[in-house]
Amino acid sequence: MTQDRAPARPDRRHALAVLGALAWAARGARAAQRTLPVSSALPQELAAALAQHQPLVVMVSLHGCPFCAVVRNNYLAPMHEREGLPVVQVNMLDPRATVALSGEPTTHEALVRAWGIAIAPTVLFFGQGGQEVAPRLAGGPNDFYSAMLDTRLEKAREAISK
Repeated sequence: MTQDRAPARPDRRHALAVLGALAWAARGARAAQRTLPVSSALPQELAAALAQHQPLVVMVSLHGCPFCAVVRNNYLAPMHEREGLPVVQVNMLDPRATVALSGEPTTHEALVRAWGIAIAPTVLFFGQGGQEVAPRLAGGPNDFYSAMLDTRLEKAREAISK
């Protein structure tokens, strides 16, 4: 013989689990909205970085690219927010105006072509005279991305301190 039972009433543990899940989702939504400053004049952005004894880090991104979002949200934006790492974003296929390191007016799209970049994300490291001072970091994150980024930043910082 079976008994019909009333549906179980949510208990306090269930309510806490739901609240925890909502908090986790809200945290993820905030992370998804992280942004980087968008380049408007690379010579001034480089000068500001060098004044801080830092390389200028440029992230080449593509709108809607999930790998770009991971690099921006989990690596570069937190370093920019916590450590003040000088980072700007240049967007592939974007006709937005900026100024090239040469001082010439250009667009984001033209910069990406001039730099020969075909993969998003690509992270570049610039030092004195607008020279790249560490190898580019091209492609999406993997298990070693953090270490590769740190190694390139260390090399770039060494190059600008000479």
